[in-house]
Amino acid sequence: MRISFAFIFYSFMLGVGLAMDAFSVSVANGLSDSGMNRSRLIRIAACFAFFQFIMPLAGWVCLHTVVEYFSAFQRYIPWIALILLVFIGSRMILEAFRGGEEKDVQLGRGELLVQGVATSIDALSVGFTIADYDLRAALTASSIIALVTFCLCAAGVRIGMVFRMHLSRYASILGGLILIGIGIAVFIR
Repeated sequence: MRISFAFIFYSFMLGVGLAMDAFSVSVANGLSDSGMNRSRLIRIAACFAFFQFIMPLAGWVCLHTVVEYFSAFQRYIPWIALILLVFIGSRMILEAFRGGEEKDVQLGRGELLVQGVATSIDALSVGFTIADYDLRAALTASSIIALVTFCLCAAGVRIGMVFRMHLSRYASILGGLILIGIGIAVFIR
């Protein structure tokens, strides 16, 4: 496949569409983590970008190898995303109510990995849309998707940090509600 402007534009738009859930979760992370710094912001954006890079490639590989198994799994994707995001969002809300006074909520590595998987699991199906790509084109498309995701998630964390200053005590509750809402939206799509 030839890498053209249309190919790059299509991959960019695909990246924007796929990154919206991760962007929203990044906003929630920026809202809920009062100790957010540049290192953590980069780690969050990089985690989401990594999973948005891997999942389309995994879908592409599945399509070229184990289509029957992937088709059976695909119907469970909305359920998995719903369960993971509702779990994380509920924990954030409970922690906000347990704290009484404002406390420093920091996103752990395990929670970040779960968020990364939950927000990118629908990207597995992108493997179907890039099925006719050769490996080089699939890697290029996934790289563009990851770059777009990284930029949008970094911006999302910064937006969350700005709003946290204005929402302080209710930021974790709002962040948890956003995660639950995303889980429900993924489920009913």
